[in-house]
Amino acid sequence: MDNPSPRPRTQVDLSSKSNYETFRRSMINIARFILEASEKISSEEISRAISLLLDVYRQKKKILVMGAGRSGLVGRAFAMRLLHLGYQVNVLGDTIVPPISKGDLVIAISGSGRTKLIVTAAEAAKTVGALILGITSFPDSPLAQLCDAVIVVPGRTKVAREEDYFMRQILGIHEPLAPLGTLFEDTAMVFLDGLVVELMERLGISEEDLEKRHANIEI
Repeated sequence: MDNPSPRPRTQVDLSSKSNYETFRRSMINIARFILEASEKISSEEISRAISLLLDVYRQKKKILVMGAGRSGLVGRAFAMRLLHLGYQVNVLGDTIVPPISKGDLVIAISGSGRTKLIVTAAEAAKTVGALILGITSFPDSPLAQLCDAVIVVPGRTKVAREEDYFMRQILGIHEPLAPLGTLFEDTAMVFLDGLVVELMERLGISEEDLEKRHANIEI
């Protein structure tokens, strides 16, 4: 079989005269989207999420945060802040994750709500009586159906052709130049940072308190 012809290389503009209009337009569009999303996210959903997080704090239950790909990185950033707030928190995939028990909270982040790893892990958590807080763009997705509370974060306009994140990586299936998950991930990141500030106010925790729990040995 003949080898397929190589795809033509895209012409790269290396001119130093560029004023980076595409870059600036991209930043502005993302910022505008997040501002609009802040008005669209349901107050009732936010209230339910805050209630779950406050209950976990008061009852000294554990939190497990999980997400795949960039959503997983967003989850890690949120888990770090939860640690600073005084929560017992771990991230799925780490080697020192303790067992999840009844009454613990799992925070599952998936734009599509169909990422197989996340849905399967949520199902397992449900069997032991854990509570599930889902963050997704699709309220009717398999993940959302498992959740005790769902935050619908706008962002994705279409579910990827191959829904499983890891399978997409293996097959080399990538999103278009305007990545489908970017707006969800960026909006979810800002939304979760907003939750942190709300929790600080509800729990009477100051920035100085957060700093006391910040890592003091860093590379």
